[in-house]
Amino acid sequence: MATLRFSTLVFPVILGVFMLMNFDLSIMTVNARYLLETSLPEELPKPEIPSLPNLELPPLPKVELPPLPHLPPLEKPKLPELPKLPELPKLPNLDHSKISKDSSLPKLSEVSELPKPELPKLPELPNFPKPEVPKLPELPNVPKPELPKLPELPPLSKPVLPSLPKDIPFPSFNSPHATTTNP
Repeated sequence: MATLRFSTLVFPVILGVFMLMNFDLSIMTVNARYLLETSLPEELPKPEIPSLPNLELPPLPKVELPPLPHLPPLEKPKLPELPKLPELPKLPNLDHSKISKDSSLPKLSEVSELPKPELPKLPELPNFPKPEVPKLPELPNVPKPELPKLPELPPLSKPVLPSLPKDIPFPSFNSPHATTTNP
């Protein structure tokens, strides 16, 4: 069987698409030139619009809604009473007239200490017996397997890296007039 190359299929397709694009472009340019060269008549004929008859909508029937049923008034739900918060200790009023800009503020030892709030005691939890965990079975002592020793390998020599000969000049991508110098 003969095998087809990829280029034998692709090249005609690309050529055909290119020719269709050129053909469409030529048609568009011809049409554009025709539109630019032709002139419109001075007075265009006015199109006749047919008159529509006046349509009257029939009167819509009035919609009557049934009266709303009388509902009893809703009772307000009773809210539970919140526990009263403990009263905060009252702080003594400070006289701002006694404190001047030059005088120093009272030391911490002079300020009266506030009473410490009492915290409620936590209930004591009962002592639960500790669960008994069974002991793990003892495993027999298994001797460690002996691994064979690896043979000693001779040391490897360092690889020789290839290098370019120093006689060959490197290529230059600069234009020749930039590299040449006139004495």
